Amino acid sequence: MIYREMEHNLSTSALAAECIREVSNYRHGNRSSDLYSVELLRRATVQGSQDARVWLQRCFSEMVRDWLCLHPSREVACRLHNEENYVAQAFERLWQATTQQKLQFSTLSAALSYLHASLNAALLDALRAYSRPQEMALPKLGEPGEPSVEGATSGDEIWELLQHILLSTREQRLAYLLFHCGLKPKEIVRYCPQEFGDVRDIYHLQRDIMERLLSNANYAHCRLAAPCVTSSS
Repeated sequence: MIYREMEHNLSTSALAAECIREVSNYRHGNRSSDLYSVELLRRATVQGSQDARVWLQRCFSEMVRDWLCLHPSREVACRLHNEENYVAQAFERLWQATTQQKLQFSTLSAALSYLHASLNAALLDALRAYSRPQEMALPKLGEPGEPSVEGATSGDEIWELLQHILLSTREQRLAYLLFHCGLKPKEIVRYCPQEFGDVRDIYHLQRDIMERLLSNANYAHCRLAAPCVTSSS
């Protein structure tokens, strides 16, 4: 209780100093409390404090760069974007998850596991875009056949639809990791062991998700088709 009161009363910068110490202990495998890191995470995610987010990125950035340096595809990925771009994308995915999914972290380990997965997802997206065959050029603005702007479906609309179809937060979480982050079941087990520790469990949930999406195909089509996409003549 005393620790809980202390961490709530500390300034954000003071919390960050303690967070750096806890992260250092974590990296070196030393047993340590993570109360200050969790409080800083709470301010950054639950409260949405921009100041806390800035400090949290300072605390975690060095570890994210270390993960990037150890990634087997780092050399190729860094030909496409610089390291800072991938670090920024990893944190952006973290903030999006806490905003869109109301994701909260009760331990430092869980937050770092998700951040690591976010970095890998950013790298995978870049590499996939690089290796994807060039598609036919889209019509320029105003040319026949170009969809109107109001017909576009945003990521927020798709995620809102998934939240309606997928009943449990566990299914929503897995759908986010599979379809938004582009992670494979084995990668999810590796980076999020506290949440998904068995590949067979992931495959079972994935099958349930796909069945539910297929059974709600008509509903999804109606939701995403309104307003209807129109073509300029």
